Amino acid sequence: MGLSLLPQHSVKAFTDITPSFLNSCGIKLLMLDLDNTIAKYSERTPSESVMKWVRDIKSAGIELFIVSNSRKAKRVDDFAAALQIGFTKNARKPSPRSLLQTMTTKGFHASQSAMLGDQIFTDTFAANRAGARSIIVRPLCMKNPLLFIRYVAELPFRALCAFPGKHKNCEAEIT
Repeated sequence: MGLSLLPQHSVKAFTDITPSFLNSCGIKLLMLDLDNTIAKYSERTPSESVMKWVRDIKSAGIELFIVSNSRKAKRVDDFAAALQIGFTKNARKPSPRSLLQTMTTKGFHASQSAMLGDQIFTDTFAANRAGARSIIVRPLCMKNPLLFIRYVAELPFRALCAFPGKHKNCEAEIT
């Protein structure tokens, strides 16, 4: 478990994460942040692109699980139900507790797990502390001024991340 703020992988969009990439990295459990990672804050239900991506990942035998800091009970519940995946809300990332609990409950070792999120100071830090792979995605929406300031503060860490396309410890490339 590390205290690094550097994500191991960087992608433009969640749809850039493919089953072949995850399989080449030995990932069997992909934990997902919800807000600004796979859905905009304003979206109340999954888009068709999210639904298709989830079907593709699940059909490859990879388990998906939402780990969200959101306290909006109905929204997280509705997303998870529509996607037919498990979830934890009010996860309190950057604490690794929810990620560790998810890995234990689902029966996966940290080396078989990854966290996909849009924020370095919460998602990446929690994944690194839990010993899982950390994958950072560009945020879907930058309209919130407070989040914009946070994303600007994260730029040095994003810049130091493994170059998009080539990734450490994996044979696959993300296109």
